[in-house]
Amino acid sequence: MLSGRCVLVAVSGGIACYKACEVVSSLRKSGADVRVIMTEHATEFVSPLTFETLSNNPVVVDMFRRNTPWEVEHVSLAKRADLAIVVPATANVIDKLACGIADDMLTTTLLATKAKILVCPAMNVNMYENPALQDNMALLRKRGFAFVDSDEGFLACGDVGKGRLAPPEKIVAAAIDLLMPVRDYAGKKVLVTAGATREDVDGIRFISNYSSGKMGIEIAKAVKDRGGSVVLVAGFVTERIPDFIDKVVRTESTADMLDAVLAEYKDCDVIIKAAAPADYRPAEPLKDKAKSASLTLELVKNPDIAKAVGSVKEGRRLVVFCAEKKDLEKRAREKLASKHADMVVANDVTREGAGFGKDTNVATIITASGKVRECPLMSKRELADIILDEVNCL
Repeated sequence: MLSGRCVLVAVSGGIACYKACEVVSSLRKSGADVRVIMTEHATEFVSPLTFETLSNNPVVVDMFRRNTPWEVEHVSLAKRADLAIVVPATANVIDKLACGIADDMLTTTLLATKAKILVCPAMNVNMYENPALQDNMALLRKRGFAFVDSDEGFLACGDVGKGRLAPPEKIVAAAIDLLMPVRDYAGKKVLVTAGATREDVDGIRFISNYSSGKMGIEIAKAVKDRGGSVVLVAGFVTERIPDFIDKVVRTESTADMLDAVLAEYKDCDVIIKAAAPADYRPAEPLKDKAKSASLTLELVKNPDIAKAVGSVKEGRRLVVFCAEKKDLEKRAREKLASKHADMVVANDVTREGAGFGKDTNVATIITASGKVRECPLMSKRELADIILDEVNCL
């Protein structure tokens, strides 16, 4: 379920440390890549070796250790994580997080990460009810931290009240909800194309375009996050393709991409053509590297992948992209009709923040039924989710 997801488990020093072992084990059984950071006090309750065995990864405690290849480890772990879970979260760690204190490996990494942080408090009832702690938890919630709140019951100190760590299964369920909040594509299979194709000129040079593949890859990731399966037909991309994509077919030319799409589309419910295949190719690639003072190439039209799919899609949904510099809506509507598509995502590549190679995009979505949705500047991942939302409405 969580294949390809990296979950950072931050273990602070409390008696409930032993329950974090079950959290790590369950996350790993769900397919997650689990990385554990412990405070020095946490190692007094459970040894790092236990978590190393359960996670199958080294455990980090000391900020200044030198027994592994050098890297700025708190930064590398912070960047790698898709989700961080603080379990158990002691009053000390919660207060540090609220104040932005970073005086050990655990708090330094949590301060550096941009991943969602899930806090699981565990402490004595009087500490839990302390106004300072309550204020700091409220502050963290305001900042966007998620919580699996403490349970009430018999505590290790002998007191009875709130402060007991929530059951590990509840923590893992909350983690899955954060990593995969919407499961509306469960049971659906989506074919996504991404990147640029290349047309050979002379075996050394080629004709292509500026497409990075970012948009298509973000769509593929969004489908996976929402429970679907993905076939990614990729040309040349600058983005790393995640390991959790179900099937990746690499292609070179537009003809290659067409063959791959026609070979894969029949098993799919939705086809999203986010790639930018080259429209033209040399009529006859040169047999040797051209070295003349000038060079004239005869170009011929490549096959139209979107149109080919549109003519055979039957009950499947087809989404096409339209990148233009002028007359955007007019040309997008023409493309929507000529390709027999159900929806077009139109980009004016002259807009600031839009276009190839950027992490953001600006788009107009038009459906065959006439619905128009304007999407202002946003991340490509946000746009990917909007596209999937609109596909569900077709």
